[in-house]
Amino acid sequence: MTDRDFLAARFEEQRPLLRRIAYRMLGSVDEADDAVQEAWIKLSRTDDSAVDNLGAWLTTVVGRVCLDMLRVRRSRREEFVGSWMPEPIVAIDGAPTPEEEALIAEGVGLALYVVLETLTPAERLAYVLHDMFALRFEEIAPIVGRSTEAARQLASRGRRRVQGAMPVPDVELAEQQRVVEAFLAAAREGDFDALLEMLDPEVTLRVDAGPGSSLAHAPIVGAQEVLAEARRFRALAPYSRPAIVNGVAGAVVGRPDGTVFTVVALTVANGRINAIDFLVDPAKLARLSLG
Repeated sequence: MTDRDFLAARFEEQRPLLRRIAYRMLGSVDEADDAVQEAWIKLSRTDDSAVDNLGAWLTTVVGRVCLDMLRVRRSRREEFVGSWMPEPIVAIDGAPTPEEEALIAEGVGLALYVVLETLTPAERLAYVLHDMFALRFEEIAPIVGRSTEAARQLASRGRRRVQGAMPVPDVELAEQQRVVEAFLAAAREGDFDALLEMLDPEVTLRVDAGPGSSLAHAPIVGAQEVLAEARRFRALAPYSRPAIVNGVAGAVVGRPDGTVFTVVALTVANGRINAIDFLVDPAKLARLSLG
């Protein structure tokens, strides 16, 4: 085995973790893979004898690449209408594949990404690396270009924002699925009293329809207000199938040709639906198929 082969083998050992970090930061499988590939390019051009801790070095590179990508994204999204959501990891029949499971571990459905998008890139990186991947602030500080204490404060601000905006979901997936299946059944039957009973009084409905779509609108809050929108779902409900969306219960709605029209993720807490997230952006659904 050549030195380069040995280096490539060591890099491949780190790839799963790097993809998880990048996906959590970027919410896109392609962008996550681009960030990881950039780390490999930088490594292949570096004297690896000067790298004491390969894992830490690669995490730093991926973190900085993600920061740059997030800053560019943020500058382009000033006129975005609706809620930005990630490219979903969806299991329609059965559980996610091991590779998909690795990407969505520690995730809380699409709702978490909606909150993460409200953080600054530096807050997001500090929060993700510390709270989700248990990196020390001494390791995070050089990635964000701040002091250790400043990195701690960044993560703290991110944590407060997430905790303030995210309900604690029901842990048992079976309970989530029970609520989702009841919701779909009531929508098919037009039983709006049953639908209202399932909704938390402060439920939020969000839509990511992509840039420039006529389907995009600002979040809707409140059970009665969300129910008015949910009535539209009655026409789609017969074409929906239960699914696991980024680790939580949800559904997919298909077209006759087998393509996916929308992915729906529901956040269930204390047996009620706290958030309904519709992902309609065709670019983010391109990988999915009901065939």
